[in-house]
Amino acid sequence: MSEDFEMTIEIPVDDEGYSLLACEHCGTFFKAHPSDVQDDAVLHVFCPSCGLTSENYLTEDVIELAMNMAQNRMNDMIYDMFKDLERQSKNSFLKFKAGRKPKHQSEDPLRSGIEAMEVIEFPCCNRTAKIKPLLKMTGCYCLFCGVKNYEVK
Repeated sequence: MSEDFEMTIEIPVDDEGYSLLACEHCGTFFKAHPSDVQDDAVLHVFCPSCGLTSENYLTEDVIELAMNMAQNRMNDMIYDMFKDLERQSKNSFLKFKAGRKPKHQSEDPLRSGIEAMEVIEFPCCNRTAKIKPLLKMTGCYCLFCGVKNYEVK
């Protein structure tokens, strides 16, 4: 049984088109345009706070939703398999009962989240992002090239 399936999770953007991201190293939240993050010219995305790159910048909400969706799909597949076994054992010596269908985990829609961020322009890459105001005052790393900016606009 090799049923391939595909899940799609739409990560919402705020009013200005920025999507919420989180660094897996330091936990800092920041926002970037999805088109900038997915651009082929951007090799790595750097955290504006610690300056490190990560394998992914998914927030806990996105990961939790993906896990719930996968668990629901897995439970449905197992239940369907047991239901088939129940139907096949109807006229045999050994009877099999599938039981009740398992309850689904909640798959709540994602929200844009944290709004207390300010737009910052990175002159080194001619791109913008949203970061916490404190990072804007103390200096931050460019999300797209990793250069430390002390004088940001």
